[in-house]
Amino acid sequence: MINFKNLTFQNIKQKLQVKKPWDDVIIFVLNVLISVPLFIIAHENLIELNWVFNLDRILLFIFIIIATQLILRLLRTIIIICIVLYLLVLFYGTIFGNYGFESIYEDYDSMIYTMSDNPHPQDIIISKLLPFPNKSKILSAIEYKNPRVRNFAVMAVNKHFKNTRGYSDYRTIIQCFAVFKEINSRWNYVSDPKDGDYIATASESLEYLSGDCDDHSILMAACVRAIGGTPRLIHTKGHIYPEILIGNMNDLETANFLIKNKLFVKESYGKQLHYHIDERNQIWLNLDYTATYPGGPFMSEEILGALTLN
Repeated sequence: MINFKNLTFQNIKQKLQVKKPWDDVIIFVLNVLISVPLFIIAHENLIELNWVFNLDRILLFIFIIIATQLILRLLRTIIIICIVLYLLVLFYGTIFGNYGFESIYEDYDSMIYTMSDNPHPQDIIISKLLPFPNKSKILSAIEYKNPRVRNFAVMAVNKHFKNTRGYSDYRTIIQCFAVFKEINSRWNYVSDPKDGDYIATASESLEYLSGDCDDHSILMAACVRAIGGTPRLIHTKGHIYPEILIGNMNDLETANFLIKNKLFVKESYGKQLHYHIDERNQIWLNLDYTATYPGGPFMSEEILGALTLN
């Protein structure tokens, strides 16, 4: 009876084993597929040490690869079962909208791209800034609840980037970038009268999509706010421009990937993202009318004030 059991176990073991060298190949492929999502989860939840050349994240990835490899080798005899279970989990995630095949591809692509092209801050905005000029007039002009402004923003959202892969995961930021594209691709700079500032409301600027820097900033802020984004205006010695809240460094990596690899590939090719970090370590991306992509170059002027729309 014992021999029969041993024989049966040996037969099952032999049937489940993959012959060399295919077992090593399968283990390697499985290792990559499993390690990438594990690294993404660890990367997003562990504190960054900010070592040069992302060495902390490189070592983390190597550790996960080695640990996964050892575990898979221990399970070599049931590797076929491991493959089936892994594919079933991914299939379930794909069907029910959780983590699936498409998510693995997106995360792997984003991870590789981010580690080879990590943006760096331009400078840091401290909290002690001067009062914002014409604050009450500008706030009144940012008519984000005006139906014309809202409808224009919705039009831009439906015109640009709707079919981007991963749209549902990064909906708000992609839609705000769609608004940026629509406004900046059509904006015509027109100076104010010589005898003083003319502050146009957002709905007024929609008539011809023309005006100076403060008119552009007001319209951009209103449209971004109208679809759920968080904008702010930056005042310099001779200029006002809008920015959008991106979030933390992980969010910036996502924005960097979307801009350079999905949404503004030609415009941002070989260029850096330009952004500020505020006193709470929140990241704000440049949306100036002079930029052809979100995070385009700043105009080199001293920052005097910031006006945030919460």
